[in-house]
Amino acid sequence: MLTLASKLKREDVRAGRAPGGPSDSSHRVSVRDRLLIKEVAELETNLPNTCKVTFPDVNKLHHFQLAISPDEGYYQSGKFQFEIDVPDAYNMVPPKVKCLTRIWHPNIAETGEICLSLLREHSIDGTGWAPTRTLKDVVWGLNALFTDLLNFDDPLNIDAAEHHLRDKEDFRNKVQDFIKNYAR
Repeated sequence: MLTLASKLKREDVRAGRAPGGPSDSSHRVSVRDRLLIKEVAELETNLPNTCKVTFPDVNKLHHFQLAISPDEGYYQSGKFQFEIDVPDAYNMVPPKVKCLTRIWHPNIAETGEICLSLLREHSIDGTGWAPTRTLKDVVWGLNALFTDLLNFDDPLNIDAAEHHLRDKEDFRNKVQDFIKNYAR
C-alpha cells in the first residue's frame, strides 16, 4: 500500500544515499509527504471498522477518499463518501474535507461542507486543528459525526437540526430517504 514510501527508498538507493539519510537539493521530499507516509501506515492499522480508505493514486497520499458505513444510529445502513485533501502546509493547517454524498445531517451541509471542530484552522475554544493532530484524528472525528459527535445544538445545517427538534420520527424518515436515494 505505501507505494510512495517504497518509491522514496528506491530513489535514495539509486542516488547512492542511505534510505532515510540526508538528501541533496535535487531530491526534496516535502515535510507533508514524509508525515503522510507515517500517518497513513498508522491509519491503516487503526481504522474504525465502519471506515474504509482508498487512494485513487497510490503515489499521492495527500489525496484520498474515506467511506463511512455507520453501524448504529440514524445513519445506519448508509454509505457516506468523503474526499480528503492534505495541503502542502500540513500539519500546520488541517486537511480539507468534503462530503461527496448528499446527506440530511445537522453538521454536514447538503453541499458537502462539514462542521467538525478539529477541522477548524483557528479555534477560540482550543478544540480546532493543532500540529499534534493526525489523519487518524480526522477519520475518527468524521466517523463520530454519525454517533457521539452528532450535534444538534451547534448545527451547520440549521434546517436539519430544527427538523430534529420539531419531529424526531420525521427527521429519521428524511434521513432514511436520503440514504435510500444517495447513500447506497
